[in-house]
Parts: sequence; C-alpha cells; structure tokens
Amino acid sequence: MQFAQTGDGELIFRGPLNDREQKGKMLIATDASRKASLDMRLVDQELFGDDPENKASHCARLVADYYQKYNEQKGTQFIFSDLSTYKPGEWNIFQEIKDKLVRDYNIPAEEIRFIQEAKNEKQRKEIIKQMNEGTIRVLFGSTSTLGTGVNAQKRAVAVHHIDIPWRPSDLEQRNGRARRSGNEVAKLYANNNVDIIIYAVERTLDSYKFNLLQNKQLFITQLKTNSLGSRVIDEGAMDEENGMNFAEYVAILSGNDDLLQKAKL
Repeated sequence: MQFAQTGDGELIFRGPLNDREQKGKMLIATDASRKASLDMRLVDQELFGDDPENKASHCARLVADYYQKYNEQKGTQFIFSDLSTYKPGEWNIFQEIKDKLVRDYNIPAEEIRFIQEAKNEKQRKEIIKQMNEGTIRVLFGSTSTLGTGVNAQKRAVAVHHIDIPWRPSDLEQRNGRARRSGNEVAKLYANNNVDIIIYAVERTLDSYKFNLLQNKQLFITQLKTNSLGSRVIDEGAMDEENGMNFAEYVAILSGNDDLLQKAKL
C-alpha cells in the first residue's frame, strides 16, 4: 500500500523507478503483490528463502497425503497456477513443489509432470493418456495450458489452486478437469467427489482477488436468475456441499473475525 502511494521502489525490494515506471506504479504494485502472495522468493531470491509455512510447502504436504491415500487406485492430482509456471533453468513454483515431493515425500520424479513439457499435440496427448492410466500421478499447468481441452479426469482425486484466478470462469474451468463425467476413481472410491484445495495467504492480494471473484460471480448469478434489482442478495457458494462459501472465505482471508461471524449469519 505504501509503495502504491509513494512509488518508492525500495519498499518492494527493487531500485528507484524511472519516469515511465512511476506512471505504471499501480501495475507494478499489483505484480509485486501477486508474487509476494505466491512466494516471497519471486520478489527477491537472495533476500528470502524457503519456509515450511509457505504455499509450496503446504501444497507438497497435501499432495503427498492424497498420493498415499489413493495410492492403490493410482489417484491423480492437478496443480494450477498462472504465475511462476514451469520454465527450464529458471526458479519457479512448479519446480519447487515437484522438488519437495521428490525429496521430502519420496514420490518418483517420473510420476510428476508439467503440461508445459509437451512441445506438440502428440506429446500433450501422451501426457493426458498417462494421467488417465495413473502412470503420471501429479500434473502441473496454468489455466490456459491445462484448464481447457484436457480429458484426464479418469483417476482425479484433487485439484490444487496455488494462486487465485481473476475470473470465476477460470476457476470453474480448472475444477472441471477433474469434476466431470468419466471420473472412475471418484465414483468408486470417493463418493463421486473431487476435493478442491485453494491456497491463500491472509491479508494479501489473495484476499482482494477472492473478493473480486465473489463479486463477479454474484453479478453473473444475478444476470442468470434475472435478479439484478433484488434487495436480498445471496452471497453465493463456492461449493456449499463441500465447504465454505465465498463470503466466509473472503472473511477469513481478511483476518477480520467480525466479518467472519457476519458471513456465517
């Protein structure tokens, strides 16, 4: 917030802004906030290191839990992020999580893949085929590379969102890779459910983005139900059958207990 007001680059661990950057300081502030809420190493790798409580660590622990829980069924998992995706030779959140899964939880490296590794349609189809077979157990990708046109749901047991997309449709597309007909493991062993895990950091841009998702989804719902003029507003469920609704999630991320209690009313 202070950087957005002053434009002091040192506040976000960078040098002074030039005139052009000063004009775009709000975009720079948003970009820095996105990086900080995902992993502080994206802001400055020399200044910040790994942390057992960061998103990568939490995600790796949960992925390993699901891996073991559905090991007999060769259950598979999707991991999504639109920021810091896989790039060979460059630090990124995808490779960091994979390294933790291999090093700390003894999951075979060959069972963990990045959709970005596919250089052509033939390779892409092979990765999808191996996901359905359970040869690949964990698949990383972004909304654009993995969120559409991927029918790899046969053994899916969980979808992990390590960032929060800007649009409700993107969240829906991501979840749709696993929550769709043809998911045999979910049907036979998980009461036809696929767990959706969203990783968010309290009092960061995650809170703003989730609030934005809530408002956009509310508007879309009102358009669909022709209730834009209604005085009674349903704040909308993210997934009422399986967890919190949007309002509760926004309240938790804000760190405001009073807001959380209001959301539960």
